[in-house]
Amino acid sequence: MAGAFDGFRTDQVGSLLRPEPLKAAWAEFDRGELDERDLAVIQADAVADVIGSQVLLGISPVTDGEFWRRGFQETFVNSVSGYAALADAGSTSAESGGHVESGIIPETTYVRRQAVTERVRLSENRLLEEFSRDVRFTDRPVKVTLTGPERITQRFDLEHSGSIYESFDDFMGDVIAIEHQMIAEVIAAGCEYVGIDEPAYTAYVDPASLEWMHERNWDPVAGLTRAIAADNAVIAGFPDTTFGLHICRGNGGGAWHRQGFYDDLAEEVFGELNCQRLLLEYDTERAGGFEPLRFVPKGKVAVLGLISTKAGEVESEDEVIRRIDEASKFLPLDQLAISPQCGFASGIAGNPLSRDAQWQKLELMHRVAERVWT
Repeated sequence: MAGAFDGFRTDQVGSLLRPEPLKAAWAEFDRGELDERDLAVIQADAVADVIGSQVLLGISPVTDGEFWRRGFQETFVNSVSGYAALADAGSTSAESGGHVESGIIPETTYVRRQAVTERVRLSENRLLEEFSRDVRFTDRPVKVTLTGPERITQRFDLEHSGSIYESFDDFMGDVIAIEHQMIAEVIAAGCEYVGIDEPAYTAYVDPASLEWMHERNWDPVAGLTRAIAADNAVIAGFPDTTFGLHICRGNGGGAWHRQGFYDDLAEEVFGELNCQRLLLEYDTERAGGFEPLRFVPKGKVAVLGLISTKAGEVESEDEVIRRIDEASKFLPLDQLAISPQCGFASGIAGNPLSRDAQWQKLELMHRVAERVWT
């Protein structure tokens, strides 16, 4: 059976710009000036407001903007026990929107690897917690997001984890089981759309990331095959749920992390992933052309991330439509949709654009969809 949102013509990755009161609350919490309960009250107000704004725009499903989190990668780590403690265990500077002079987020900043002291296990399903809070504020469907298993594994520090895990594959097995359980519980609670953030895929076409793999005897061919199998295992067994998988090149403070076209990934990744929607960045030349879309099989939608979340200038409606027309030469219109290229705020600080510009871009998305697909 198909999920309710498989063929929707608009989408969003998940994160939205935090309002200033929420940013201030997080800062006070970090300084010990605000307790967890008071922070939750401020978060709830912000979530209610951002969901209401999406409803007014006609966005469906809505998201909570990831306002319950410091950054998009938190949900898994905060749901499990077994990780070694980190100083400042929240976000990397890139994930919190730290400024990077060159516009490129370096590997050491973007990927903070974390060791374990025991096998990881689910202790508190934060995904379910967030969803249960969100549905109090709306009767619209709510999309949830979590980091994919390959990204989590790329951030695992095997070298400093003793003898707890024999290999990355060993660790990945536990990640798959935990995330599958997390998703099963949130679907049982009524969630119809689950978004998987998997920026790990672009590592397999990025020269710097491939060099990192070579130095660590990480076989990229085997790694890519494992990544696809892992994502498929995580989402297996939920035929009535829509799954969207987002592939990006890094997002923090308007900077980016990886480069490389989809061409060398497309046949395997687009063809073998079992999600219904592929959310693909297409906002800059780093993504390459639309030719790889020819590998998207029938029954699957490619969501074109043509609207930048990294800059405040609002795109031309006609130019966005021109690019959709160009993409339709390689994949029929009924298998295309449109979205922003990534989240607007992978971490608390967010990208360098105003909230007004953010909403204007989301309005643009809907106007384009109405013109192209109505």
